[in-house]
Formats: sequence, structure tokens, C-alpha cells
Amino acid sequence: MLDRMQALAAVVEQKSVNKAARVLNISQPALSRQISALEEELGVPLFHRRGKRLELTRAGQISYEFALDLRRLEQSYLKRLSEFNTANRGRLTLGASLTTLQSTLPDLIAAFTRHVPDVDIQAVTGKTHEIVTLVKEKKCDIGLVASAVDTPDTVCVPLFNDHLALVLPEYHPLVSQADVRLKDLEKLPMILFSKGSWYRDMTDELFSQSGVHPDVKMEIDSFEVTLRLVSVCNLATLLPQSYLRSSLLIENSVVVKQIPEIAHLTRTTSIVFAKHGSLNPAAAQLIELVQEMKLW
Repeated sequence: MLDRMQALAAVVEQKSVNKAARVLNISQPALSRQISALEEELGVPLFHRRGKRLELTRAGQISYEFALDLRRLEQSYLKRLSEFNTANRGRLTLGASLTTLQSTLPDLIAAFTRHVPDVDIQAVTGKTHEIVTLVKEKKCDIGLVASAVDTPDTVCVPLFNDHLALVLPEYHPLVSQADVRLKDLEKLPMILFSKGSWYRDMTDELFSQSGVHPDVKMEIDSFEVTLRLVSVCNLATLLPQSYLRSSLLIENSVVVKQIPEIAHLTRTTSIVFAKHGSLNPAAAQLIELVQEMKLW
């Protein structure tokens, strides 16, 4: 009916079936068939045919007014859809905590841009609670945090559980040791996370409970810098397993050793988004990609 209403409006406005057919880029017989089919569908005549002249019947006038309403609605719909797509389709604001910024975000963005190359991504960093607040306030479309978030205003999609692993220079004596235990870290020269971070709080508590006292030579927030310094300074460190890609290990001449006593100390990396309101289309695509591909 929509096409037929469009045909009706064209005939009325052009005051001629022949002219209306040229405007609609169809043949005159095809347009005449559309008008006849509309009259048959509605069960009323739309025109008085007086020779070559066409005059609207009362039913035709009502139908023409309805056709104009449909045209306005279509134009309004297309305008709103265009504005929505322009404002949202090609942009994604992604908040990331420091841990996920270094470990998970690069792989996530790489996979996303391979599938959706035309989206501009803006990354915002902060602590986990800051990222969650930005998501709640709709200042970030999605948050990527190293935590399982449980708040009434957000949806949390867990991605994977991560644990710490011991990283050593490839020539370190502990590399050849079959089983590395927590007690082997006693007085071991190490680089640890800066105080105040979740991982540092967890390792400090672990060392305290186990009576282990590593020799902390440096405290650094950056995974990348820490990994570079391991071999350069002949130090050990603890880093999230998710960050320790094979290419990085080879590049930095380091080896990963697992410590059984800390294997159970895991942290859940999650995607967080606002529970209420519609998702940015790019954000919805990212969530769908993560759930379908199981990147980790």
C-alpha cells in the first residue's frame, strides 16, 4: 500500500497520470494499474474521471491526506535514523582499567577493528570504580575492567579468569628448577606492582600469610616497562598470565614459571555496560563479537 499511496500523491500533485509516471520513472500503464489496485484494495473510487481530467472524490481526498502523512513520517524516520547513525554508528567510547588497558584491550581492539573497520574508538582509562561510574553516566559505551562488577545499574559480562605467573630472565637459576614454589621467592630480587593496586595488595597479603619476603627492587605500574626490565636488570616479577603472549616473551628474553600456591588467586576480567537505555550500535557489535568468538 505504501507504494500505491506514493503513486496516488504523485498523480494528484502532477494533475496527470502521464506526468506522474515520468516523475516516478515508471510507465503510464503501470501507474494506472497501481491506482486501480489501490481503489480495489480500499473498495472506493479515488478519482472522478471527466474526460482527460481527474478529480479527487471525497475518499480520494482523505487518501491523499493520508499519503502526505505517510510521506512526512517517512521523512522524519529517515532523518532521525540518519542522525542516529551519524552520531553513534561510527564511534565507540571504551573505558579500560589500567590492568585491562595493558593486557586485554589490545587484543580486543585488534579483533574488533578486523570485523568492524570503520568505527572510531576512543579509549578512556581509570581505576575500576571510575570506569564503572563512567559507564553508569553514559560517558563510556562499554567498560573493560579486571573485576566482576555487581551493581544494580550495570550488566557485567565475564570474559575470563586471570592469574599471576612468575616471569624470569631466561638465564635465571629458577628457570631450570622443575617446580617453583612460593618459598623460592624469599629474598628474590623482584619488580612488583606499585602500592595501592589490586595485584600489589593481593601479593603483599600472600607474602605476609606465607612468611615470604622478596627483595623488592622496583615498583612499577606498567606491564610493558616491567617486562623489559626483567632481563635488563636480572629481576623477577609477577604479571597476569593474559598479558604474557609468546611474542612478548621471546622479544624480552624471559620465561614464565607457574607457582601452584598462587594459581587459585584469580581475577575476572569483564565487559560492563549500562543496564538501562539502548546500546550504541558499535558497542552492541563489540559485545556480540566477544560472546561469539570467545577471544580468550
